[in-house]
Amino acid sequence: MSSVHDPISSQIPRNDNLAFHQFFDSWLVQQNQDLEELVGASNDPECTPSSMHGLVMRVLDHYELYYREKSRCAHENVLPMLTPPWRSSFEDSFLWIGGWRPSMGFHLLYSKSGVQLEARLEEVLRGFRIGDLADLTPDQLLRINELQLRIIAEEKEVTEMYAKQQETIAGTSMVELSHEATQKMRMRNGADTTMLDVEVEKVVREEEKGMEGVLRAADELRLKTLKEIVNILTPTQAVHFLTAAAELHLRVHDWGIKKDNVAAAMQQRYIQQQQQQQQQPEENGQEAGAHHRLHHSHHQRVENRREH
Repeated sequence: MSSVHDPISSQIPRNDNLAFHQFFDSWLVQQNQDLEELVGASNDPECTPSSMHGLVMRVLDHYELYYREKSRCAHENVLPMLTPPWRSSFEDSFLWIGGWRPSMGFHLLYSKSGVQLEARLEEVLRGFRIGDLADLTPDQLLRINELQLRIIAEEKEVTEMYAKQQETIAGTSMVELSHEATQKMRMRNGADTTMLDVEVEKVVREEEKGMEGVLRAADELRLKTLKEIVNILTPTQAVHFLTAAAELHLRVHDWGIKKDNVAAAMQQRYIQQQQQQQQQPEENGQEAGAHHRLHHSHHQRVENRREH
């Protein structure tokens, strides 16, 4: 699969100097456009399976573009990819190694299938089929179950890889360096830390390199899961699945950003209230001083009249 000649994905900025959060924003715009096309195709009775297949391939190309750009940026600086500041706090609470957990794709598939089945249960019981996710065949369900078991096993392997990489922060090199750095900080006359700084940078870079490898494995598994689920589905079912995936991602992002904005506004109001409370005593003190000076001036005039 390649997006080189895809006129839609070519509209997404791919400037090597473009920060990933800017790319992410532009990719969200593209995902919104993809969603509109997916919904339009699912609602168009004249849309052929061939047209739907072409649309599905283009949407998957856009996901592939996303992970390719993410990998490129992670090679430059992996840390923001693991704790992405362009995502909301709400989204952060559901992250697995900088993104969505691959096994979640199956929960999404089953949830959307259940929703569609419930919506047209009577039609299904009467034998009517329209080809959406409510019409998964026994063979498809078996293949999905086998794929789910494989993905869960691979997800566990990547999770263990991540845990081992995290444990290296307490390894011998880091413990020795942290002790040496602490000792130098205690020296009264200071100490030359040039060699130490070089060694710290080297060790930290190795840690980041290890994290980059873990993130790459996680992203590859995410993309693999998406593609293999789609491969089991018919073009019509794949359109419905990708629609559900886009809707969930976009709306959760919107809701999370909204919550963060509300929290930021509340924090700003709190800061303003604190500043106002701090200014109030100063204003009261100024008023008291002015009142004292006025009283002193009046007393002085009275005394002057008595002397005359």
